[in-house]
Order: sequence, then C-alpha cells, then structure tokens
Amino acid sequence: MSQEVQQEMQDSVEEKATASELFVRKLLSGGKLSPVWAASHLPFVVFLFFLAVIYIANRHYTEDMVREIDKTSKEVKVMGWEFKTLQADLMLKSTQSAIASKVDTFGLKVLVEPPIKLKRVKKE
Repeated sequence: MSQEVQQEMQDSVEEKATASELFVRKLLSGGKLSPVWAASHLPFVVFLFFLAVIYIANRHYTEDMVREIDKTSKEVKVMGWEFKTLQADLMLKSTQSAIASKVDTFGLKVLVEPPIKLKRVKKE
C-alpha cells in the first residue's frame, strides 16, 4: 500500500475512536445516563435482574422436567411391552391343552364323556 492510503486509514480509525470516546463521555457526563439518573432507577434495574434470574431458573427447571418426562415415557413404553409379553404368555399357558399337560403329572385326566348330573329325590 502506498503511504497516502495508509495515512488515510490511520486518520479514519483515529476519527472513529475519538467520536466514540466523545459519545460515551457525553452520555455519562450530562446525558440520560448520569450517575444521579442511574441511582434513581436502581430499584427497576434490580427488578429486571431478578426477573432475569427467575427466567433462567425456570428454563433449567423446565429442561429437567422434559428430561424426566422423556425418561418416564420410555419406562412406560418398556413396561407396556413387558405387560403384553406376560399377557400373551398367560394366554398360552391357560389353554386347555397346556393345562391338561401340566395336571397330567398329578394323575388327573381330561374327561372324555360329559359328567353325570345327580338328581336329588325328594321324600314325600
């Protein structure tokens, strides 16, 4: 780069720095952000800070609750699968043929003919 271009860039940067420094000084010295103004609005600033803390805490609490809900829904899903498996197993074990094979070890047999109905004779 030429000497002139570098000098122009240097001057431009210095002007911007000076302008921003003057703006900050003017703002804090007698403008709207004077120390007296800041002190008079301190309760409102503290209130805003308190709201920000509550907002952040609520966000953390909500994220924890979402994680817990996801965990619980996964557990419910697994328990539903276990329930369906156990129910199907019980249905299989409660069929007549499965029961007959289990009680056969005790010497009980399945009836081939229907049971006899006993009638009671009334004496007159």
